[in-house]
Amino acid sequence: MTALCRRIRLLILLVGLAGVSLAAQDVALGQEDHQDGVQDSHQIRQPIKFPDTQYEPVDWGSLSGWDDDDHETAFATYLSSCRALNIKQRRSNSRVSQNLQLTGVAAALRDVCDRAQAAIPLDDEGAKKFFEENFRPLHIDKLGDTAGFLTGYYEPIIDGSRVPTGDFTAPLYRRPPNLVASGRRKLGGAFPSKGVFVGRRVGRRKIVPYYTRAEIEDGALDGWHLEICYLRDPVDVLFAQIQGSARIRLEDGTILRVNYDSHNGWPYTPVGKVLLDMKVMTKDQVSMQSIRDWMEANPDQAKDVRRANKSYVFFRITDLATEDEAVGAEGVPLMPGRSIAVDHSLHTYGLPFFIAADLPIAAEKTATKFDRLVVAQDTGSAIIGPARADIYFGAGDEAARAAGRIKSPGDFYMLLPRALDPVEAGRDTPLPPERPSPFGFATTTMEDPTVPDSASAQDVPLPEPKPDIAPTASVSPAPKAKAKTRQKK
Repeated sequence: MTALCRRIRLLILLVGLAGVSLAAQDVALGQEDHQDGVQDSHQIRQPIKFPDTQYEPVDWGSLSGWDDDDHETAFATYLSSCRALNIKQRRSNSRVSQNLQLTGVAAALRDVCDRAQAAIPLDDEGAKKFFEENFRPLHIDKLGDTAGFLTGYYEPIIDGSRVPTGDFTAPLYRRPPNLVASGRRKLGGAFPSKGVFVGRRVGRRKIVPYYTRAEIEDGALDGWHLEICYLRDPVDVLFAQIQGSARIRLEDGTILRVNYDSHNGWPYTPVGKVLLDMKVMTKDQVSMQSIRDWMEANPDQAKDVRRANKSYVFFRITDLATEDEAVGAEGVPLMPGRSIAVDHSLHTYGLPFFIAADLPIAAEKTATKFDRLVVAQDTGSAIIGPARADIYFGAGDEAARAAGRIKSPGDFYMLLPRALDPVEAGRDTPLPPERPSPFGFATTTMEDPTVPDSASAQDVPLPEPKPDIAPTASVSPAPKAKAKTRQKK
């Protein structure tokens, strides 16, 4: 019995090894076939994936307020992103993003842009039909959340001076020459906002953390001649940095336009959160205007609150005219109420979204329906997550008041090009090949070894039938004799 068990175990082991060998062969074949599959990858649509994100494909009819949107204005905003995409493509056709998924979205957007530019001009109904035919809405949220989160930003108009005076003492700096991003060799171009270590170069190879806001305000950059202009106080500098751009009204009436250029690498800490932690304000009280009012009324405490945010932004002078809108990170003029800043590590510039929310645009306690198509054309260090957006409201005091009130939930619908429609991609995704079971036994019919190779089944003689045997009378067996037993005495 023991020998039989050993044989069975040996047989099972051999079959298992054969199964593993076949599986490995399947993998090897799959790797060989991969090269052939690459050239046809555009024909097989793969389901789109976003980290830490939940999304659900929906129909256009389920978007509240979609029919009432100004589709013609939305189409014009989208076209401005298309022009930027075409310019980048012409400059570097060989440039490939490190994130393959984003490359796929950008490539699909380029194809949609080609159709959009060929369709010009479009009226409102034509623009509506264009979006519906070329995009699939996906209701998108961060994993575990039930809604996205919206804030607003604007371009402040701030008084300033080209030289320091008694009224204007706080410098607005351009990018320092010793500010570097680790691993970045290309000079010029957009400075990376996320995903790299930003610091101060010491010697030829060493990079250390850059100066914090406190160190810069205390004079770490004095003598470097980096001052673009001077503002009244560090509070004005902080708000220009939060918004990412500013119109500086100089003493002679000239408007100097500055835009975000780079940052010092330290994470952004919202000053509103600092005031909440200090219990200076409640969540309902926090707004851009209330923060400014508190800082102006409490300059000594405001210094500590500002410095709790170690992040510091550097600017560059732009050649924008006074009436032009600010330019976003995509390189196109922003459209008030239509341009949004998104997490660029997740979303591609030029990607349209539909947002449905109730926002306090007109007044703090008055909700205004905000159901409209917007386009990702900017980014910011505080914008993190798949369903997170900062809505651009324009320039000036009115835009500042509206933007400062926005801190609201909202429904996010990412408009994905039809070429990447996850519903269609799911249908096109091939099923994996069936692998043989490591414990499967193949059953075959064994041939008779006694039959000659040349003989066929018809040549094999059948056995002769057995003759019938007549039944005989049954004879009862004789009774057995009882066995004698010995008894011990």
